[in-house]
Amino acid sequence: MSFWNRRKSLESVSARQSHSALRPTLGWLHLISLGIGGIVGTGIYTLIGVGAGLAGPAVIISFVVAGLVCACAALAYTEMSTMMPMAGSAYTYSYVALGELPAWFVGWTLILEYTVVCSVVAVGWSGYASGFIQALGIGVPDALLAGPAAGGVINVPAIVIALAVAGLLALGSRESATVNLILVFVKLVALATFVALAIPAFDAGNFEPFAPHGFGATEIEGAKYGMMGAAAVIFFAFYGFDAVSTAAEEAKDPGRDLKIGIIGSMIACTFIYMVVATAAIGGSRTDALAASGEPLAMVLRNLDHPVAAKFIGLAAIIALPTVIMAFMYGQSRIFFVMARDGLLPQRLSVVNEKSGTPALMTMVTGVIVAIIAGFLPLQRIAEVANAGTLVAFIAVAVCMLVLRKQAPNAPRPFRTPAYTIVAWAAIVGCAYLFVSLPGVTKLTFVIWNAIGIVVYFVYARYQSALARA
Repeated sequence: MSFWNRRKSLESVSARQSHSALRPTLGWLHLISLGIGGIVGTGIYTLIGVGAGLAGPAVIISFVVAGLVCACAALAYTEMSTMMPMAGSAYTYSYVALGELPAWFVGWTLILEYTVVCSVVAVGWSGYASGFIQALGIGVPDALLAGPAAGGVINVPAIVIALAVAGLLALGSRESATVNLILVFVKLVALATFVALAIPAFDAGNFEPFAPHGFGATEIEGAKYGMMGAAAVIFFAFYGFDAVSTAAEEAKDPGRDLKIGIIGSMIACTFIYMVVATAAIGGSRTDALAASGEPLAMVLRNLDHPVAAKFIGLAAIIALPTVIMAFMYGQSRIFFVMARDGLLPQRLSVVNEKSGTPALMTMVTGVIVAIIAGFLPLQRIAEVANAGTLVAFIAVAVCMLVLRKQAPNAPRPFRTPAYTIVAWAAIVGCAYLFVSLPGVTKLTFVIWNAIGIVVYFVYARYQSALARA
C-alpha cells in the first residue's frame, strides 16, 4: 500500500492487542478536573499580565476571541473523541480521516507542543519553588536553581517536578487523576479568594483607554500588539481541554464522560478567566499588570492584602504541577499510540499489567521533559506550542468535515450542532491566530516539522504497522 493511501478505518481504530490496551478507569469528574488542571494554570496566573501589556483593558475581548475559537475546536474534539474513543487525540482522528502522512505531521506537531508546554511550566514552577526554598533559609547554590541560559548550571527543581509528575502518572491514571482533582480544587479556591478581595476595589477608570493598540495584530520589536495579537498569546491559556481527548481510551463511559469533560472544562474555564480578568483590571492599571511577573499577587498586595497575596503565590506552586500533569499525560498517550502504530519503536507501546498505564512511555516522556527543562533555554521556543496547537485544532475541524462526508451514518454519541459553521469558524479562527503569531515562532514551527518529514521518510514510513501489514 502506498503511503499516500494509508489510512485506518473507523473499525480498525478499536482493534489492538491486549498488551497495548489502556484500562478504562476515569469518570467525567476526573476528565473535567484534567481539563481544568491543564487550562487553569500559567495562563491566568501570568499571561493576564502579558495580554494586558499587548492589548490594554481590551485584553478581556482577547479572552473572548480566544475562548470562542477554542469553543468551536472543543465541539469538534467532542464529536471526534466520542466517535473514536481511543487514545491519540488529533493524531488518531487524522489517521482515519486524512491518512498516515497528515497523521504523522499532526502527531509530530503535538509532540513538540506537549513537550514544550511541560518544560516551560516546569521551569516556571521552579522559579516559584526556588523563591520558596530561599525564603525558608535553605542554602541551595544558585547554580542548581537555574539552567545555563539563566546563569546557572542545572535547574534541579524543574527536573525534580518533571520526574515526580511522570512517576505519579506511571502509578495509574485514576490515582494521578484523583491527586489532580484535589490540586485543582485548591487553585480554584485561590482564584475565588482573589475575585472576592479585588472586586470591592473595582475602579472603572482602569478601563480607559479601552483599546490603546487597536483591534488587529501589529508587530513591534518582535511582539504582536492589539486585541488579536494578545488573543494569539492568550490562546495558550485556553488549550488543555485537548488533553481530555487523549484520555478517551481510559474513560469508563466515553459517550457521556468525554462530552462532559471537554465541554464542561471549556465552559468553566472561560467563565473563570472572564471574571478573574475583569477583577484584575478593575483593581490595577494594565501597565502595572504587564510589568509584574505575578500580576494577581501584585494586585492583592497593592490592595493591602499581603496574606492573601502569599496564598495566591502558594496556590501557583500548587497549580502549575497540574498543568504539567495534564500535558505530560497527553504527551505520553500521543507517544504511546504512535508507537503502537509503528511510527515510533513499538516496544514503547507496552502497557504495565499492574497500573494499566504505558509506564515505560510515561517515564521516557518525563526524562525528555526533565532534560529540556533542566538545561535548555525556552523563552523563544515556548510560543511555538501555540503554533502546534492551532494546527492540531485545524486538523480536528477538517477531520470532522471529512468524516461527515465519508461516513455520514457512523455512530456519533455527540453531533456538533451546525457543524459546518462550527468547523469553518475553528479553521478560520485558528488560521488567523496562527498568522498573528511572531515571525520567529512560525519559523521555528516550520523547522521542527521539516525535521519531522525527514524522520518519517527515513524511519516511520517503513516501520508503520500498515506498511508491514
